[in-house]
Amino acid sequence: MQGRRWPVITLGLIALNVLAFLGTHWRIQEQGAEGTEVKVHVLLLAAAHPGLHMTDEVQSFASSIASRYPTDWKKLQSPDRPVRDAWDAQMRTGEDPGKWQAEMDSLCLRFEEFQSTSILARYAFLPNHPKPVSYITANFLHTGWLHLIGNMWFLWLAGFILEDTWGRPLYSILYLASGAAALQFYGWTNPGSLVPTLGASGAVAALMGAFLVRFPTVKIEMAWTLGLIRWYRFKASAYWLLPIWLLIEVFSGALFGQASGVAHWAHVGGFVFGAGAALAIRATGLEHAAEQAIQEKISWVSHPLLAKANEHLEKGELDEAEGDLKKLLQEQPESVETYRMLQQIHWRKSNVPAHRAALEKLLAIHLKAKDIQEALQIYQDYKASGGEKLPVAVWLELCRLLEEDQQHLDVAVDEYAALAAAYPGEKQALLANMAAGRLCLKRLNRSSDALHFYQEAKASPVPHLDWDATIERGICAASKARQASVLPVAPGE
Repeated sequence: MQGRRWPVITLGLIALNVLAFLGTHWRIQEQGAEGTEVKVHVLLLAAAHPGLHMTDEVQSFASSIASRYPTDWKKLQSPDRPVRDAWDAQMRTGEDPGKWQAEMDSLCLRFEEFQSTSILARYAFLPNHPKPVSYITANFLHTGWLHLIGNMWFLWLAGFILEDTWGRPLYSILYLASGAAALQFYGWTNPGSLVPTLGASGAVAALMGAFLVRFPTVKIEMAWTLGLIRWYRFKASAYWLLPIWLLIEVFSGALFGQASGVAHWAHVGGFVFGAGAALAIRATGLEHAAEQAIQEKISWVSHPLLAKANEHLEKGELDEAEGDLKKLLQEQPESVETYRMLQQIHWRKSNVPAHRAALEKLLAIHLKAKDIQEALQIYQDYKASGGEKLPVAVWLELCRLLEEDQQHLDVAVDEYAALAAAYPGEKQALLANMAAGRLCLKRLNRSSDALHFYQEAKASPVPHLDWDATIERGICAASKARQASVLPVAPGE
């Protein structure tokens, strides 16, 4: 997908997250060890001597643990439990209540000092006692590099096109509100949790939900990996891929809860909030207003006829918009923006042949620019509109571009074969069969298929005296390769 302007808000959010991580990550790790020690010692002493005086904050902490984890609390109260560390061993010697109270006073002081200086205590989201500022700040903290990179990658994938669609102010508000909503939903599902929650994943999940509502039919490119040895690329439509992800999160949250170390319910809450927000933005007309504002800002860089056509299009004046675009094509015959708008107009007018013709022109332009991903997307749109065969010259160029990419060799062979079948009497069909044979023989190790394609080329009704020698060599090489692949190997060889 392509945007009309630089996604400065999305890039800014990514930069803020990276800077926040670099500024806090190592300090959080240092504070984590210190805070864990203080909290464990408080719980050990409070469980062993429940009559000790504690500050309100420490008392609330100990009481919440006792009520939330009663089985573990009973184990802490047992005099036969294993000794945890040297401090624990020292506290269990002697019968001096004054010594225990003095130690508890010291721990309470350290606990409160930690709470006032700890980054997680001040800025992460704590479901049992959330601070207002944490609804924002928790979205910019991350636990590690993989946590950060994963969130930022999905922020980029879903965020940049939503920013372009809704405009920077509305997109910014949605992002911040989504992060807060996701955290609140997580708080409702884990009301007594003392585990700090942090990360941008709730807000990013909201962008995924909004993406589903706004672009349900867009195909998302995926990769399925088998270890580090082999991986497969495929495309899946958003309308079924993203709901599957949501169901996995619901299942994981219900099955594992907090045990997995992932805030699954924050993802669920964010996704649902984002989808609902996208529906509301569409229903209230905010999306249309944002689109008008964006067009006003970018119209100064657009051709006047393009801007005029866009105005007609927004008003539903399709014939007038088409007329402006046809005038523009006389000046700029390879304008991508013009053909993109034309194919939309033809589709809305149910003029399917004209719609396909515009897609064919778009495809030819992107093939000339060697933009394989965009060309493949347009080709998919062409086939989805019912197009069975491209113009032969355009089709051949598409096949050749696919052949240049190692990851699309099998697709190239299939398209060469389809071209040859669709245009058997054209010279391009002969070239397609020869190219498919060469690919199968030399790069895909498919000797039987190579032999078939070379034989098809030999039988072509298109005169091919200049190519006879090449075709015969191909048949000979494919036959030998095929024979070698089926002959048994003698023992010892």
